[in-house]
Amino acid sequence: MKTTMIAAAALAAGCAASSVSFAADVKAGRAKAVQCQACHGLDGIAKIPEAPNLAGQNEDYLVKALNDFKSGARQNEMMSMMVKPLSDADIANLAAFYHSLGHP
Repeated sequence: MKTTMIAAAALAAGCAASSVSFAADVKAGRAKAVQCQACHGLDGIAKIPEAPNLAGQNEDYLVKALNDFKSGARQNEMMSMMVKPLSDADIANLAAFYHSLGHP
């Protein structure tokens, strides 16, 4: 019984994680990233010293970071302003796009 419950929990977690990946659209993320390029570069390489490189960054991390900026859990005046209008799909697409660039 315990093994079955653990297996079911693992399967549910895997399905939840994969649904984000399947829902994300790299091409849509690239189009949305145009607004990010002044700081982070369209290639994911930061154009200003204060901005992090995003190329190849973990997709889940980027989703969490953007959601944290949006909710106010993470503070940065510029990022909070930029993510405010983003939908969940926009965030997933941006994360998928920057992840797809690989590490420089």
